[in-house]
Amino acid sequence: MTDASVLSQRTLNRTLLERQLLVRRASLSPLQAVEHLVAMQGQEPNWPYVGLWTRLAAFRHDDLTALLHDRRVVRSTVLRSTQHLVSGDDYRWLRPAVQPVLNRTARAAYFAREAAGLDLAELAAAGRELLAGRTLSRRQLARLLAERYPGRDGRVLAGAVELQVELVHPPHTGAWGGWGNRPAISVTLAEAWLGRPLEASPHVETAIGRYLAAFGPAGVMDVQAWSGLTRLREVIDGMRSRLRVFRDEQGKELFDLPGAPLAEADMPVPVRFLPAFDNILLGHADRTRVISDEDRKRVMPGGAMVRPTFLVDGYVRGIWSMKDSTLLISPFRPLSAADATAVLGEAENLLAFVVPDASGWDIAFA
Repeated sequence: MTDASVLSQRTLNRTLLERQLLVRRASLSPLQAVEHLVAMQGQEPNWPYVGLWTRLAAFRHDDLTALLHDRRVVRSTVLRSTQHLVSGDDYRWLRPAVQPVLNRTARAAYFAREAAGLDLAELAAAGRELLAGRTLSRRQLARLLAERYPGRDGRVLAGAVELQVELVHPPHTGAWGGWGNRPAISVTLAEAWLGRPLEASPHVETAIGRYLAAFGPAGVMDVQAWSGLTRLREVIDGMRSRLRVFRDEQGKELFDLPGAPLAEADMPVPVRFLPAFDNILLGHADRTRVISDEDRKRVMPGGAMVRPTFLVDGYVRGIWSMKDSTLLISPFRPLSAADATAVLGEAENLLAFVVPDASGWDIAFA
């Protein structure tokens, strides 16, 4: 199935916002939203909550916390070797699909120095043995591995185990908490936590299809940037007869699901506040459909940081932060009076969510 249409950047922008549930707050349940987005960045516990609040109607903190306690959503190392929230059902196929990425990370220099001379499969087996039937903090796992392999840094070995062995973090690690108060992370075997085995074979085509539903239309490099997987050209070429094919204004080939709607380029969109690390900023190799290359350097200054942002007319126009009882809004360039009013109004909604008792808090423009 082919389509020779050329899609403008603005059409791609509006379509991405629509598929990311950012044009209007959706009536989906939090579980449905997490599954639609495939996986939500979860390096810090609070950020996925903000990500769901900005996308869903009437979302409450307890809605996601309950899913974590019920084991219907889990926190684990998945896309790009980083922490994400994933539904329990999706984790069973997504983790095996991206395992090659995690194995590659486990062979990186940081881990290789401490694991030199060790068989990584043997190290993974040792980690499974130590975690069998119990939950350990990362510190406890590191201590036990250091005892088993004297003279090596147990923290690094524990990190290598977490990349190779399917582990999830119990709810206290990923649940809503104080800003900047990162809880001690514990790990346990995923199959025991979920009560079901993981898929025996990777479902890469499933991952691609689910990605396109939430991020498409997109090119091969975009899928690779989102997932961390490489050499997907052959896989996508094998799916070509089942996909629509477009091009962007630079002539790059883009793929999409049959029947997936494209948004109107002139569709009005609201101001939206996004959490740090939101995948809308990380889900493409070419991110200019939502942020300029110049502004990207301000949002992603290095050190694996992706700052919280806000959108005006569908594009990143600045960053925000919470400090000293102030929600600080920092536009990258002056806002019109109408845009400033809209940003302030949505900032008030955000503050009411992140600080339910916001007495004594201020909102300020930097």
